Amino acid sequence: MECARRAGHTIAVLFRVYAKVLAQTQDRANLRIDAAMREWNEPE
Repeated sequence: MECARRAGHTIAVLFRVYAKVLAQTQDRANLRIDAAMREWNEPE
């Protein structure tokens, strides 16, 4: 709700317009987390 308010939109607009952006951002974040965990688990 705070995101919508700050953007000057309703929650419905936030979900309709920005849902793809939020999903893509989450996908990129998950890829970074996976890469960091692989690096952390590599034997030295």
